[in-house]
Amino acid sequence: MAAAASSSSPPAVITCRAAVAWGPGQALVMEDVEVAPPGPLEIRVKVVSTSICRSDVTQWQSTAQPDLFPRIFGHEASGVVESVGEGVTEFQVGDHALTVFIGECMSCKHCVSGKSNMCQTLGLERKGVMHSDQTTRFSIGGKPVYHYCAVSSFSEYAVVHSGCAVKVSPTMPMDRICLLSCGASAGLGAAWNVADVSKGSSVVIFGLGTVGLSVAQGAKLRGASKIIGVDTNPDKQEKGKAFGVTDFINPAELNEPVQQVVKRLTDGGADYSFECVGDTGVVSTALQSCSDGWGLTVTLGVPKAKPEVSAHYGLLLSGRTLKGSLFGGWRPKSDIPLLVEKYANKEIQVDGLVTHDMPFSDINKALELMLQNRCLRCVIHMPKRQD
Repeated sequence: MAAAASSSSPPAVITCRAAVAWGPGQALVMEDVEVAPPGPLEIRVKVVSTSICRSDVTQWQSTAQPDLFPRIFGHEASGVVESVGEGVTEFQVGDHALTVFIGECMSCKHCVSGKSNMCQTLGLERKGVMHSDQTTRFSIGGKPVYHYCAVSSFSEYAVVHSGCAVKVSPTMPMDRICLLSCGASAGLGAAWNVADVSKGSSVVIFGLGTVGLSVAQGAKLRGASKIIGVDTNPDKQEKGKAFGVTDFINPAELNEPVQQVVKRLTDGGADYSFECVGDTGVVSTALQSCSDGWGLTVTLGVPKAKPEVSAHYGLLLSGRTLKGSLFGGWRPKSDIPLLVEKYANKEIQVDGLVTHDMPFSDINKALELMLQNRCLRCVIHMPKRQD
C-alpha cells in the first residue's frame, strides 16, 4: 500500500483496500482502489471503525439507480484525519473524527435558521459524487468508483467534506461512537428534537432495530410512562426492556389490527408514534395508533419499496400530525459533540446496540447478518496498518 502523505508534503494518491459493490445486491469485492487527495475544504480519513446501517443495505440492493456502480457504501464511521485540503482550518492531521452523511456549512438559509438540519450546501448526497465538484475521489484503473452519501466508509481511506465530519476526543472508543454518526443519534433526536416527548406520555415504536431502540431510550430519558415496542421478531422483547420498552406487541401473534391493541393499552391512542421500519404501509398504522386531537407520528425509516405514503384524510382532520425526521434533527457540527459528551458521561447507552464485531474481511458476512435480521449493529474493524 502507498504510504500516507506526511503533514509537511502535499497529499498524494493513496492505494488501499475497499469493499466495492459492482451491482445491486451483488457480494462486495475487496479491491485495490486509488483514493485521491482531499480537495479544497475536504479531509482524507483513515477509517478505523464503520458500522453497517440498514440504509446501506437498502441502497446496495436497490435497482432504482443502476448506473451508480461500482460503488463503495458505508457512512456510519469513525477515523483519523490523514490529510487536509486547502482551506481546512478545523481539522489537523491526527485528529479523530466521526463522518456524517449530512453536513453543516454554517452559512446557508437552513443552517442559520436554527430550525433545520437540511443544509442547502451539504445536504443528503444521492448522485454518488462529492458535494464540491460533483466528481468522485475513488477510482480503479482510472475509472471512477461512486460514493455513498459522500462518505463511503467501506474503505480503508475515504475523502469527506470537512463540513461532514465532527472532531471528537481521542479518548473516545471509536468502535462504539461510530454509531452516533447515524443510527443511535437519529433515534434519540427523533424523540428529543422532532417529537419533543413529554414526561408521563405514552409512546409506540414500530420496529425495534438500532433506531427504534434509540427512540425508546430517548423517550425513557424524557420520562415517558408507557413505551410500547412493536416488532415481528420475538427476541426484541427482552432487548427492548434494556432500552426502556415497557410493553411489547408482536403483530405476527395478533388476530386483530395492531392499532386496536395500542389504543387499548393507551386509553384511545398513544401521544407519540414512531415508524422505524422503512415501510410506508406502517406509516398509516402508526397514525391510527396515536391519539385524536394531538397524536404525533414521526417517520424515520428508509423505505425499500413504494415510497408514497397513503393515509385516510380523516386521520389528519382529527388532529393528528405526521412529521418526517432526518438524522433526528441534529445539526452535525453544533449538536453531535454534545451527544458524544453524553456518551462519555454514561448519560446515554450505545454499546448495547452493538451485537457483532467483525474484521473488514468479513463484511459480506456482516451484510448477511443484517439481511437475516440477526443483528442490530455490526461494527467492522479496519486492519491496523502502519503506513
